Amino acid sequence: MHEQMCLTVPGIVHIGQPYAFELGAGMSAEDFGLQQARLLEKKILEIGVDKVAAFIGEPVQGAGGVIIPPDSYWPEIQRICDEYGILLVADEVITAFGRLGEWFASSHFGIRPDLISIAKGVTSGYLPLGGSLVSDRVADVVIAKGGEFAHGFTYSGHPAACAVALACIRIMQDEQIVERVREQTAPYFNQRWATLAEHPVVGEARSLGLVGAIEIVKDKSSRERFHKDLGAGTRCRDFCVNNGLVMRAVGDTMIVSPPLVVEKQHVDELVEKAWRCLDLTAESLGDR
Repeated sequence: MHEQMCLTVPGIVHIGQPYAFELGAGMSAEDFGLQQARLLEKKILEIGVDKVAAFIGEPVQGAGGVIIPPDSYWPEIQRICDEYGILLVADEVITAFGRLGEWFASSHFGIRPDLISIAKGVTSGYLPLGGSLVSDRVADVVIAKGGEFAHGFTYSGHPAACAVALACIRIMQDEQIVERVREQTAPYFNQRWATLAEHPVVGEARSLGLVGAIEIVKDKSSRERFHKDLGAGTRCRDFCVNNGLVMRAVGDTMIVSPPLVVEKQHVDELVEKAWRCLDLTAESLGDR
């Protein structure tokens, strides 16, 4: 996005991703997760603890390619934030409200964010609504030091959007949608999605909850990619659209996030169509 917009926000620095497929070859998942998490500690010490306000991250990075961190990653991030007194901000615009089989992905990973950003799933997309959940730890300080904890936008607390959010949450509770994702749908999706790893041009098929990604590669053993000019991911995306499947391309990584109400027969159809579109992609690339 920075390359497209030619913009950077001052005062913000980044650390490397917990992207095991690209960066963790030859390492155990646990060791790789710890290695990537400790990049945060290194950066804090490099910048100076007094100059770091917060660490912001998606529990599972969504639009960046469904990057699912190893189990060791987030507990180490939490430890580092606690040790240095750094606020932990979880961007759960994608992962909150059932996507991983929990109301919040932070619960899945066992972390305690000081702030959580939310949107999308809170209204099931029917009306636009976003918000921030603020911990007592943060709110109490703002109130004690500032006298008032307030923020304002033109459409803050929009009654129609808030009514939809309340209705959506009530339906999810009444129909036990989150529990069904956790106990039934997601395990089946994870099992079926993993079979795509057997395809000749797939280097990895990963998933967690109801979100998944596949890596398109030229060579499975070396993880060598097709030349970027061939646009393997874009080809696959176009084949998907033409065959009734919505699967997004992030470079040569294909990602999906099925509806929380998806049924097992829909999962079967999704995987079958994905395999067919991978076949078409491989045929179009040939020996290139």
